[in-house]
Amino acid sequence: MPVQKIKRGYRKTRYILYRETLIDFKENFWAFLGSFIGIGIIAYLQSQTLPHSDVVFLIGSFGASSVLVYGVIQSPLAQPRNLIGGHLVSALAGVTVLKLCPDVVWITAPLAVSSSIVLMQITKTLHPPGGATALIAVTGSAEIKNLGYWYVVSPVLVGCLILLTVALVFNNLTSKRHYPNHKKYHKIKSRIHGYFKK
Repeated sequence: MPVQKIKRGYRKTRYILYRETLIDFKENFWAFLGSFIGIGIIAYLQSQTLPHSDVVFLIGSFGASSVLVYGVIQSPLAQPRNLIGGHLVSALAGVTVLKLCPDVVWITAPLAVSSSIVLMQITKTLHPPGGATALIAVTGSAEIKNLGYWYVVSPVLVGCLILLTVALVFNNLTSKRHYPNHKKYHKIKSRIHGYFKK
């Protein structure tokens, strides 16, 4: 009996390793296209508004979010609740920490990241790039720090909504890609498609 379990485990491991080493060019194409357009829209907004104001749209944590929402779309960490909730909770944590103890980076940086992790866990919105969003709030440029709680709205919420909208379009263009992985969403989507086919 233990030998059979070991053999079965070995076969599963080989299969998983085999699947992980396959290159799916269609998946790569859609991941590239979605992330290019999502980040491209945010970068375009940045390029159009930055010369005229201190508005900041493009923050580093959006790059990490793009890896999840366009490249690993079935991951629980890539789902819309996690994308938006994780960034918002983390941005709130980062700005609050900055307000409580400004200019003490050796306290604000770890406190912002640690508190954002705990808050994401409590709210069940764990999204790893959220830690970077909190860190950017306390270590970012003067423009970002001067935003205060507006940082939560723009760039964070605006950027997340752009990434999510693009993900909903490009991650559902083929029959193999489904995003989000919530069944109710796909039932509603199927009804809408059925309605328009009549």
